[in-house]
Amino acid sequence: MASTLISAKYPTNIDATKTPLAYGNRAIPRLNRELNDANLLVRQRAVMSLCDHLHDPEHIAESIRTGIDKSLKGLLKDPDITVRQKATECLCVMAGHALGRDSFLENETIYPVALLFDDPEPIARKNAHMCVMMISETPPGAEGIVQAQFVDLLVKKLQVELDNIKEIILDTLHFCMRVDTNSALEANAMEAFTVLLKHELPTIRFKAARDIMDLSVPLAGKDRAVACGALQLLKDMLSDLTTEVRANAAGAIMTITITTKGKYTAIHAMTIPALVNLVDDINSEVRLNAIKALTCLAEAPEGRRELLQHVEQIRNHTKDHREAVAHAARIAVKVITWLP
Repeated sequence: MASTLISAKYPTNIDATKTPLAYGNRAIPRLNRELNDANLLVRQRAVMSLCDHLHDPEHIAESIRTGIDKSLKGLLKDPDITVRQKATECLCVMAGHALGRDSFLENETIYPVALLFDDPEPIARKNAHMCVMMISETPPGAEGIVQAQFVDLLVKKLQVELDNIKEIILDTLHFCMRVDTNSALEANAMEAFTVLLKHELPTIRFKAARDIMDLSVPLAGKDRAVACGALQLLKDMLSDLTTEVRANAAGAIMTITITTKGKYTAIHAMTIPALVNLVDDINSEVRLNAIKALTCLAEAPEGRRELLQHVEQIRNHTKDHREAVAHAARIAVKVITWLP
């Protein structure tokens, strides 16, 4: 039977943990005031409502004009884990937009965010690393991280963090090494990446191989990869069942074997047969990187002699449906069949 009593309970579709938004253009200013409120419950509700509100891109610019970004920066030091977690989540959403990234760098928000790398709560650490990774996706952001001297810290965290956070750190370092490799070399990143080549997760293996390829662009990186024993591990990854692992392993070998030392180290590790097996791979990126790596190895007399036995297999790809692969195959055939 219906009752005339009015229930004090919220309807099932109302979340009591979120603060109700003010109408129209008053919503964000009110949230900004409540983010700085002394009452913990008010801050919690405000930051949770803000997190949902920011998913509409139209609210990003208004939030920055109102000073929401500065308020979130202060909340990163809040003693409450819920506030810290949602504050970093808000910053991640903002970092997905150009205005948010610019604000992140202008306000030097990277420094308080980096303090959360040592947070006892994994979710806060993950969100903090996600923020930094999203900032690193643009050259100015990557340069800001390098200039803040956080590459060494990221490499150290890479060796001790949880697997899902390691993936984020590997992406951040990938973008940072596009603008500067010296910091990563000085931080012994090559040794850290080499260890991860044996990781059980294929995602971490292929990202580690990709980062080795990035770090091997300068001569010092190629020499460090050889010294670390990375070539033998990369050679073993060429038979991996995951396409991304094979492609990035072949790409890393291609980069390292540009030097004479790299060529002979790879040849002695029996890398040529493993690369030849990838020439007919179903994936075009794998074929391309394998053929380019074989071209590098064919520049050594020993490599050329061994590859003469497989030149027809490579020649078959001179008419590959992917023009990049066909072009690489034509160059490989010229190098292999070259006579002094």
